[in-house]
Amino acid sequence: MLLAGDVGGTKTLLGLFSAETPRPEPVDVRTYPTHAFRGFVDILNAFERDIAGPLTPDSVAFGVAGPVLGRHARLTNVDWDVDIDSIAERLQTPHVALLNDLEAMATGVPLLRDDELEPLQRGTPDSRGNAVLIAAGTGLGQAYLHRVEGRLRPVASEGGHADFAARTDREMELVRELRTRFGRAEVEQVLSGPGLVNLHHFTHRGSGCPVVDHPTDDDTPARISQGALSGRCQFCVEALRMFVEAYGAEAGNLALRGVASAGVFIGGGIAPKILPALRDGSFMRTFLSKEPLRTLLEQMPVHIVLNPDAGLLGAAVKAREIQPR
Repeated sequence: MLLAGDVGGTKTLLGLFSAETPRPEPVDVRTYPTHAFRGFVDILNAFERDIAGPLTPDSVAFGVAGPVLGRHARLTNVDWDVDIDSIAERLQTPHVALLNDLEAMATGVPLLRDDELEPLQRGTPDSRGNAVLIAAGTGLGQAYLHRVEGRLRPVASEGGHADFAARTDREMELVRELRTRFGRAEVEQVLSGPGLVNLHHFTHRGSGCPVVDHPTDDDTPARISQGALSGRCQFCVEALRMFVEAYGAEAGNLALRGVASAGVFIGGGIAPKILPALRDGSFMRTFLSKEPLRTLLEQMPVHIVLNPDAGLLGAAVKAREIQPR
């Protein structure tokens, strides 16, 4: 039996999987609020209680929302450390792997079915080329999938914390505000749940909002999106429009950096919730606005990942790879 996890800034998914090939099958999956626990081992203990049986997997792999260095990871948006040695001791197995959460999701991307993907651009996929993955949620993750010996191999990245590149005068105003508030303007401060709140703050400039009473509530990003999609608040409409345009532009940047002729994948929790805004053309317009390489970008397939457990699936794939034979 495989144990896989997707440890995010808002929620953590843990699941037991059978080691089917090529796609492991879930047996029991549970979701936990990350901030409700003092550390990762506490979530493992809760999972063992919930499944009402001893937790004795053959191998385990966890995707974590932060950089993985050697046998240790620290979550970027949660004050947690996760390390292989404590997990191995708790689960009594030496077969433990830690991955960046986007590396885990990228591991699962090649196994996604057609009904788990929403096409924004069909393109002309190159079976010999590379792919990339970008995912906005509690934070912003990016990963590369390099083609090595015929297979797509994921490579982790912390590109979400790179500097945000303004394209318009309005975005330059946004950068000045972000620099004043945070000292610098990074991509994640625009393209994430908290980033959408920052955009809401920027577009409202002290004006009241009919859909958001307290901008610090956990559901604020969802309420901003709903207010924009329903047209109830024009300042929310502008915030979501700026979000979508910046998302398309950054996806295009990543596609160029990775020469993603095999495909560009849009993951994370936000994209499936704002599909009408992503389909209206503004995402792809800024994605393609990269002269002199527009033609290259037009050939790249672009898909939204609809499976909310894609990261967990990828972690299960990794657990199967390190399973003892």
